Amino acid sequence: MFKTKSLVSEIIRLVILLFSVSLLAFILITSAPIDPLTTYVGTESTLSPEARQEIAQYWGLNDPLPQRFFTWLGHLFQGDMGTSITYKRPVADVIFERFSMSFVLMMVSWALSGIIGFFLGMACGKHENSVFDRIIKTIFLGLKSAPTFWLGLIILTVFGVLLGWFPIGMATPMGKVSSDVTFADRLYHMVLPAFTLTIVSMGDVILYTRQKYVEINRSDYVLYAKTRGETDRQITRRHILRNIALPAITLQFASFSELFGGMALAENVFSYPGIGTATTAAALSADVPLLLGISLISALFVFAGNLIADILYGVFDPRLREGKANA
Repeated sequence: MFKTKSLVSEIIRLVILLFSVSLLAFILITSAPIDPLTTYVGTESTLSPEARQEIAQYWGLNDPLPQRFFTWLGHLFQGDMGTSITYKRPVADVIFERFSMSFVLMMVSWALSGIIGFFLGMACGKHENSVFDRIIKTIFLGLKSAPTFWLGLIILTVFGVLLGWFPIGMATPMGKVSSDVTFADRLYHMVLPAFTLTIVSMGDVILYTRQKYVEINRSDYVLYAKTRGETDRQITRRHILRNIALPAITLQFASFSELFGGMALAENVFSYPGIGTATTAAALSADVPLLLGISLISALFVFAGNLIADILYGVFDPRLREGKANA
């Protein structure tokens, strides 16, 4: 359990993180060579200069950059994240709608990559230098350097186009009324993007778990356990599993940031209407309010993942709790 002092410290860290992320994101977005006004009205617009100025004034595009940032920050403290230039809707509504789609996709991929990756890593470590171990290592070392976009295109081409087993995009069947869309339809359309993200995220867990298994299996206390007559199953359960599980859980929670990056690319490949495709659309339109809102939500999500990992470390490792108590 977190003490009051630790909780206050985490809250201060979170506030500093969110402010830094929003400021950096604002500087980068406004420095981009994209004119949001031209994107909004179109390059071939016949609007008069007066009308264009009215639109710019409405969106606050003529204000100095520091004023625009602190105006947005003041509205944020009042619960208003602004209005999206791209979608012409409140940013909070766009993020809630898109993030709800992405959240399911991320959680499925995150859970599968962690569970499958952990047990594959255990199997590789147990059968060190076997044919199985070498094949798995080679595949996932190669996939670690493969771009998510490219891998998604390969998976889409093979399973969506050539074999025709799954739809080539979208989150629901085209031409089907939303009220008629079933859970099975959504699950069917989510298979390929979830599979792509799972494959991309699984490599670190497999390789890390395998290496830790090999190190612990060669340790003195495991050798001593073998001399006492303990079986391989007993050694794995009593000594190896408990020493590998905790670092693997921490690594998995810390992978939220990488999952966000891969998700944006995977969603664009499969035309999945989540937060990733919204980010791309907002970036192409220099949609400052929406990009700032997405940056805050992303930072909050990653911070929550790291915080949960720290809490779990304290729950599962009594030595860490004792160290904090004595500090």
